[in-house]
Amino acid sequence: MQALLDAIATMALPTDAQRIFHGRGGLYPGCEHWALDAFPPVFVLTSFQPASDADLAVVGAALAARWQQLAPGQALNWVYQCRFDGSADTRLVSGEVPEPHVVTEQGARYRVHVLKGQNHGLFLDMAEGRRWVRGHVAGRANFRVLNLFAYTCAFSVVALQAGAKHVVNVDMGQGAIATGQQNHRLNDLTTGASFLPHDIFTTWGKINRAGPYDLIIVDPPSYQKGSFVATKDYARLMRRLPDLLMHGGHALLCLNAPELGVAFLQDQMQELAPDLAFVERVANPAVFADVSAERALKVLVYRAAEAG
Repeated sequence: MQALLDAIATMALPTDAQRIFHGRGGLYPGCEHWALDAFPPVFVLTSFQPASDADLAVVGAALAARWQQLAPGQALNWVYQCRFDGSADTRLVSGEVPEPHVVTEQGARYRVHVLKGQNHGLFLDMAEGRRWVRGHVAGRANFRVLNLFAYTCAFSVVALQAGAKHVVNVDMGQGAIATGQQNHRLNDLTTGASFLPHDIFTTWGKINRAGPYDLIIVDPPSYQKGSFVATKDYARLMRRLPDLLMHGGHALLCLNAPELGVAFLQDQMQELAPDLAFVERVANPAVFADVSAERALKVLVYRAAEAG
């Protein structure tokens, strides 16, 4: 646990939502089950195996000591979640969680919910992917984006803030799409986005009619029973990309499955969409460093050929 305690003792005052400690990357032996995130003004400690009351007391004392240094006199708010055997047990340990709970990242605002479920409304490991989208869209006129598996539409928010003309958000989770609409309103984005709360694989007609697109973002769950299994369903998306992209357009392919390496995406793209050229792999945030780049989140950029 010492590496986690060291990270707490040296952390800066978090302003944006961010990961503080990433034991899951395997770089800190004995701490592989720990993660600590900041969703200001709340810390979220996650353990992927049951933690003892004594361990939680030690972490709580470390948080309290550092918080007294960073924000003397302010209440410490922190939540503990145990994820084990496919379930999540979450409890408020100290302080309170604001309602609504709104966090910032790179100048954008997002609604989060840290007391329910395993997904809190903003995937912190995708921060550099969102930064890439913001930079890619900026300065381009009449830019159209397709955001597949949009979840709470964070990619849409940054694309519109960067000047995109229109973003089509598709996700079968109606609750996630509703939060995505709230996120647009939080950022005073009242036009330029459409929201399709549908299964992507039965919505191609509407998706095609709104295209072609300058950028397609594909950020699916690696495994979601009944809706998406990467090993068989990602290929169905790849086949569609050439027809949906503008000449010279880009696709951002994301995959968070430790058991599937970069070659899983690259080999299938070479077979199913050979006219799209690999451009780069977007680096993950430094705090998410992993002993294996193959195991970590994969965010790959592809580009369609120019006309003629």
